[in-house]
Amino acid sequence: MQDKNINRSFLIVLDSCGIGDAPDANKYGDLGSNTLKTISKSLSFCTPNLKKLGLFNIDGIDYLESESAPIGRYARVREVSAGKDTITGHWEIGGIVSEKPLPTFPNGFPKDIIKQFEEKTGRKVLCNLPYSGTEVIKDFGKEHVETGRLIVYTSADSVLQIAAHEGVVPLDELYKYCQIARDILIGDNAVGRVIARPFEGKYPNFVRTSNRRDFSLNPPHDTILDEIKNRGDQVIAVGKIHDIFAGKGITESIHTSNNTEGMVVTMNKLLDKNFEYGICFTNLVDFDMLFGHRRNIDGYAKAISEFDEWLGVFIEKMGHNDRLIITADHGCDPAFKGTDHTRECVPLIVYDKVYKSENYGVLSSFVQIGNFAK
Repeated sequence: MQDKNINRSFLIVLDSCGIGDAPDANKYGDLGSNTLKTISKSLSFCTPNLKKLGLFNIDGIDYLESESAPIGRYARVREVSAGKDTITGHWEIGGIVSEKPLPTFPNGFPKDIIKQFEEKTGRKVLCNLPYSGTEVIKDFGKEHVETGRLIVYTSADSVLQIAAHEGVVPLDELYKYCQIARDILIGDNAVGRVIARPFEGKYPNFVRTSNRRDFSLNPPHDTILDEIKNRGDQVIAVGKIHDIFAGKGITESIHTSNNTEGMVVTMNKLLDKNFEYGICFTNLVDFDMLFGHRRNIDGYAKAISEFDEWLGVFIEKMGHNDRLIITADHGCDPAFKGTDHTRECVPLIVYDKVYKSENYGVLSSFVQIGNFAK
């Protein structure tokens, strides 16, 4: 039900900022993971505004000093959906509970899938294995540049990723190949995302560019985004939100390359100016992509501290009918084994100038996060 006291909601996902293993973490091999606890040990960690909002008062966060008079409402939230990836986390926030995990391919994609892909693109494939995104271009980038073959790889997540040098495969062509893969990967092979991973430079110094693009599954049914759009309000997607929901329920999308750009757009373009009724749904991807997966504890802590500094200004600028919602979609503990996401609970912080602070304890589903944005 729509909250008549609120005109605009700003829902910000700190991608991968989990707060400790979920009750079923052992099923995923993630018992003991805790992204927030890990990064809080870094000397770069400084989050007075998140503390003020009540982050450290959330149930289970007993390793940081709590706020004596928090100004926000807050909760620890469990995920119902099977899996620990971006799609299932965001979709559950939107109201979709995924009963089956999206398929993964620990041995690479089946030969018939690769054959179809090669026939439809006219290019042969390199790799076809689980791989680190930075390592795969080190190991296969030179051969790709010399032959024009596409680097296809996966990870522990439900993804097919295509890496190509921008000087060998123009971006429009790479995106077209991703759409071809997206159309092939259906049924039991329907991965959550096909991801374009362009890179540039000369061997051995290849670097990924900011022109990543995700091609997601279509949501199986309407979400809160459709509900908000259908009542005539705006649904503005910032970052990779448009890709995650395949554009469904979205009235405007603004792609961003990093956290800084996402924060600038959310505050300077939307909070300050171009948005009257509805929801701004922002994903800040650097926490996950640059620091969680790459096991960079200090980098993660510095990034969350930079967000916190921005947050202080954002709160001051909020109007009486604005609402801020901060959460995450899964964990990615940079001190945990491997480089995969971790099955964790996530934080929920809700702040506006209408309601008093409250501890909601433990919420049983990410769906309850989205309900605050209606």
